[in-house]
Amino acid sequence: MFINNQKLITCILPKGICFDVEKSLKEEKGILTANVKTARGLGKLTPLAYRGVGEQTEKEILTVTVSSEDADEIFGFIYDEAGINKPHGGLIYMSNIDVVSAYSLPEDLPDEV
Repeated sequence: MFINNQKLITCILPKGICFDVEKSLKEEKGILTANVKTARGLGKLTPLAYRGVGEQTEKEILTVTVSSEDADEIFGFIYDEAGINKPHGGLIYMSNIDVVSAYSLPEDLPDEV
C-alpha cells in the first residue's frame, strides 16, 4: 500500500538530542515514522571551526515522514522540542515526497530501552 502527498522533515542536531525528540513525537503526536542516524560534521560558525582543519563534532540526523496536512504543525513541534532556535541548535528543513510505503507495527510490541 502506498500513501501520497507526504513531507519529509529532516533535522541535523547536536549529539544527544534526537532520541528525546523522537520519544516526544511518539508519545505526544503518535508518530512512528521517525528515524535517527549519526554523522560527523563541522559548521562554518561553530567554535571548533576556528581551531583548525579536520576537527569535527558528532551530529544526529532525525528524519520524519508526515502527511502534508500535518507537516507544518510537526515541523513547529520539532523546532521547539529540539531547541533549534538556540545558538548552534542545529537546522531543520522540509521536502516533498510523492509516494511512501505504508507500514505499521504490531500493537503488543514493548518499547525499546
